[in-house]
Amino acid sequence: MGKKNTFFILFFFIYVAMHQVNAQSVVEKNPPAQVSNIDDLSIYPNPTTNGKLYIVTKNNFTKEVTIYNVLGKEVISTSLYGKELNVSKLKPGVYIIKVTENGISATRKLIVK
Repeated sequence: MGKKNTFFILFFFIYVAMHQVNAQSVVEKNPPAQVSNIDDLSIYPNPTTNGKLYIVTKNNFTKEVTIYNVLGKEVISTSLYGKELNVSKLKPGVYIIKVTENGISATRKLIVK
């Protein structure tokens, strides 16, 4: 092997080693967020066709429900004390539903037909 090839191989290994260190330091600086789930969250029927959506959890505490269209505009925002949510005003399409119960939030895709 010539001196030129040895130099490039050495340079390559140093380059790779430096990027691995940088990747590790980024992970250490930004630890993963704590993930909490709403126990036994169930949103049905999905897709919904009858204008009614049922949101059930293990504890069935009061829930804050927000529904967004695909552009991110809020189309429904309400407190849900029971299980049934009236979504009859929504046009057919795809939405994002955010449910918050006891300080924990979860998002799901909602399809209205």
